[in-house]
Amino acid sequence: MPASHQISRRQFLQGAAAAGAASVLLPSANRAFGRESSNARPVFATIGLRNQGWAITSKSFKFADFAALADVDANVLGDYVEKVEKAQGKKPDAYKDYRKILDRKDIDAVMIATPDHWHTKIAVEAMYAGKDVYCEKPLTLTIDEGKLIEKVVKETGRVFQVGTMQRTEIDQRFLQAIALIRDGRIGTVKKVTCGINGMEASPVIPEAPVPEGLDWDFWLGPAQQVAYRALPELREGYGGGVPLYSNCHYSFRNWHEYSGGKLTDWGAHHVDIACWALGASETGPSKVTPVDYTLPVEYKDGNPVVHDQYNAATKFNIRVDMPNDVEMIITSEGDNGILFEGTEGRFFVNRGKIAGKPVEDLKDKPLPEGAIEAVYGGKVSENHTANFIEAMHSRKQPISDVWSHNRMLEICHLSNIAMRLGRELKWDPVQREIIGDAQANSFLARESRKGFEINM
Repeated sequence: MPASHQISRRQFLQGAAAAGAASVLLPSANRAFGRESSNARPVFATIGLRNQGWAITSKSFKFADFAALADVDANVLGDYVEKVEKAQGKKPDAYKDYRKILDRKDIDAVMIATPDHWHTKIAVEAMYAGKDVYCEKPLTLTIDEGKLIEKVVKETGRVFQVGTMQRTEIDQRFLQAIALIRDGRIGTVKKVTCGINGMEASPVIPEAPVPEGLDWDFWLGPAQQVAYRALPELREGYGGGVPLYSNCHYSFRNWHEYSGGKLTDWGAHHVDIACWALGASETGPSKVTPVDYTLPVEYKDGNPVVHDQYNAATKFNIRVDMPNDVEMIITSEGDNGILFEGTEGRFFVNRGKIAGKPVEDLKDKPLPEGAIEAVYGGKVSENHTANFIEAMHSRKQPISDVWSHNRMLEICHLSNIAMRLGRELKWDPVQREIIGDAQANSFLARESRKGFEINM
């Protein structure tokens, strides 16, 4: 990779020593768009567009200016440059290579919405380049990546928001759910069920010509070199306009090479809220058991033996032994949402409703004043980006910090490892390693392809 676009840990530390700690911890001057004042709006760049990339960008126009965009698909990049220009009245610069964004001193923060296997490399390099980071969920592809990000956040002092926006948005239903539990409305929590839906298996997906404008090698990046695969049928609805079956674009979520299936897609949302409600954001499970599950292809030693079909689990029931004898179930069955059950009641919450007797009882016995704010740690922000920018000003970590996110995401990653190996896993939440299982521990990290290693 070209040396001119690499910012190493050594270079960062040398710069920190020369500039002094205070200047390292503050956002850079907002020189883009002619703004010099320290009170100017922050200057952002988005890396990885379409879908969530556009969602988080469009939510941010009220609070920030976008100086640059990056995407390895030239067609996508061109479309979203036009959209951003129309929205803010200023055309952003366009790059295929995200490292050109990191080179720029006028950019305060980056928003990362690439496929999951790119998150850690870009985030770490961005922090060493002096950028604050907003990164889509799931934050990591492996558990060890999470530990690395934590280390770099601490080392650089950068502000880092993870895009688990259920913590801020969705009409505060999830905040209300946690407030109900903290106020004892269901007694002692004994069980929590996270319904995250399953997915359909794919047919055999043949090799296909790489679409014009897509840099397939750069899209793969840290993942191993493989052929592009796709069937001609197009996806409709959210994420539409790309092949319904492929190993790229929207469908990357269904391949362990790039993501973790439903466990890290929806699990990153609902397991997060469950752990927050249980007060388990600084610890983890003692055991993860795959009760029953379906993998769509054959596995050997934890790895798929065929490479032309989706390989993430399609159906599953996972039992997780949580602290204080709480049982967590992560399931593809039933409604998408979270069911909390305690010694004195139960209720269900998802993005569309919060329901159950404890919720009905609020009519006559409302939550104490300030209960929602107590969960959030202050006034609830207008949206998740607003919370990020508030944190950029205060230099405190935002509501969805990397430490709590990684703790809950470890449950999702362990669930996938357990299914891939076909056995329960005992977990040490202090050492953050699997107990007595060297093979399983080998899945906590993944080697990057040569030329795409994280630049430390």
